[in-house]
Amino acid sequence: MNQVLVLGAGQLARMMALAGAPLNINVIAYDVVNSNVVHPLTQQYQSLSLIEAIAAADVITAEFEHIPTDILSLCVASGKFKPHSDAIKAGGDRRIEKVLLDHANVANAPYYIINTRADLETAITTLGLPMVLKSALGGYDGKGQWRLKTHDQIESVWREMALCIAASDNQAIVAEKWIDFDREVSLIGVRNAIGEVKTYALSENVHTDGVLSLSTVIVGDPTQQRQAQLMFAAVAEQLNYIGVLALEFFEVNGELLVNEIAPRVHNSGHWTQQGAETCQFENHLRAVCNLPLGGTELIRSSAMLNILGQDSVPQTVLALEHCHVHWYGKEKQAGRKMGHINICAATPEQLQYQLMLLGQLLPAQDFPTLPR
Repeated sequence: MNQVLVLGAGQLARMMALAGAPLNINVIAYDVVNSNVVHPLTQQYQSLSLIEAIAAADVITAEFEHIPTDILSLCVASGKFKPHSDAIKAGGDRRIEKVLLDHANVANAPYYIINTRADLETAITTLGLPMVLKSALGGYDGKGQWRLKTHDQIESVWREMALCIAASDNQAIVAEKWIDFDREVSLIGVRNAIGEVKTYALSENVHTDGVLSLSTVIVGDPTQQRQAQLMFAAVAEQLNYIGVLALEFFEVNGELLVNEIAPRVHNSGHWTQQGAETCQFENHLRAVCNLPLGGTELIRSSAMLNILGQDSVPQTVLALEHCHVHWYGKEKQAGRKMGHINICAATPEQLQYQLMLLGQLLPAQDFPTLPR
């Protein structure tokens, strides 16, 4: 039996544990918030220190990028951590991420790094308005981000950014040229230690207030799929990556620009649990445990709907054909990712009909991206 220690004890570690059990892979998790080693399903304390958990693990991996430096260094020193720490650092620091994308020769939005008020003026001159500003460290689900549209907003936006920069060591702001994109898409893929790469189908992503709401698999666009696969391979090769990696893109007139990378299993890939030959969680474990990669073929049209801030759905949802609800065992909190719904169909057209039926069962105020 392989034992895998996951840094982070949230829903992604939970779903890795569920996927690993049939492969005789035991997953334990380190909660970096309270410094406890827990079972990712039950959250039961495991009576292990981090040092003991590292010693007991065959492999160490992560469910998120923002790992404290001392913890990451300890895990890397064990020689068991996968993917490489460079990937985690790139996912957790937008400055490093931008340099990585440039070195991989992968198209991304023009940018400028801001540390001072003078840098902001230079960024405006260089990139023009409007622009998007993102904290280099931290920030997710729309947090730590600003949109600067007009010159009369500069002072108020700078005041907020200055507080952000001053609040933590080594913080900065990454200014990006505003991209008038047609849609947001993402690609989930996996690479193993010998460089074998497999990718899943692209998905189109819709956000609500900066948080992913709905991901729908894209079928019938082989040109864009190939474009995304080449960009994925370039980034994964640049990082000598091991495990599942997500690339988020802006589509502009059929061309893709990388918006962000996520060095881990990803929210927009949850549909793979019911829609792909092997789900992203199993393939991540296969890669880091040096097992053969599973197939990533799309077996039916699929979509994933996040459940945000709600701890129940009508039983009629469970009665809907090819509909699967996944709960995370969290306490109810406004805006929190409480679970997700995967829904599938034989064709893209039937999938849209299924989503419309789901929209009739769920309140529009809580699930605004569903067709009605």
